[in-house]
Amino acid sequence: MKTTWRTKLLQAFTETGDDFDQMICTLSEKELDEEFDPSYGFIGGKAFTAWGEKYVYFPVVYDGSEWVGYAPRNPCGEATPHQGGGK
Repeated sequence: MKTTWRTKLLQAFTETGDDFDQMICTLSEKELDEEFDPSYGFIGGKAFTAWGEKYVYFPVVYDGSEWVGYAPRNPCGEATPHQGGGK
């Protein structure tokens, strides 16, 4: 099933409570909407970094599956879980 980074980032922003409309991202609007298969067996989505008010977002891949990972933007007491081992 195909998806876009916009779709995956919107999901991540919902999880973190960041405001998607305030996001700064290295992807253009067109690139945010390019479709790819996140489970096809190779990297299909473009590399990116996105900044929300509270978190920094980035692509994660494991065994061909892709999703958005994120870590706190500023120092805090929140531990970041392992990335890349499945969700």
